[in-house]
Amino acid sequence: MEPEIPEPRHVTLKASNTAVIVVDMQNDFCHKNGSLFIPTAPQTIPAIKNLLNKARAAGALVVYTQDWHSRGDPEFAIWGEHAVAGSWGAEIVEELRPFEGDIVIKKLRYDGFYGTPLEHYLYLNNIKNLVVTGTVANICVLHTAGSAALRWINVYLPLDCTSALTEFDMKATLRQITFLYRGILTRSDMIEITR
Repeated sequence: MEPEIPEPRHVTLKASNTAVIVVDMQNDFCHKNGSLFIPTAPQTIPAIKNLLNKARAAGALVVYTQDWHSRGDPEFAIWGEHAVAGSWGAEIVEELRPFEGDIVIKKLRYDGFYGTPLEHYLYLNNIKNLVVTGTVANICVLHTAGSAALRWINVYLPLDCTSALTEFDMKATLRQITFLYRGILTRSDMIEITR
């Protein structure tokens, strides 16, 4: 028996305490020539772009994580070489390039908080709500969302802005985020960000 997954909800968030985070939307994951291409990732780009436009227009914080590995990283034993620091594969996809004033966090592991200044930036900006977008759902998206929730930051996951390798992986992510971390499922067109 499959666990029940809540329906997406309309949410209204204040720009002053909300951030949108774009997790690992990089060439190696989102481009067909990438070393760890996620076939559903390109489909999320328009929705993420629209959400970012909405966030920036309202004055909400925009944050990116960027997988960033040295040559010979131990993680390559699991996934093969990917997102090597300074390479084309590690670059954020052209359609979602950061704007001036956005925060870019280079991370070494799945979790955007692990060994990075992400928590510091969210604290400085009084962030209480984190809208989590990107790839891969059950890996870097889930670990970043979980770490946010463990810091008592409210997590919102827009379904049309998240991609996974398999449908099972996506369902597992939705179950964990809603059940374990009390996150709220939504869609980019169901999110209102007010000044």
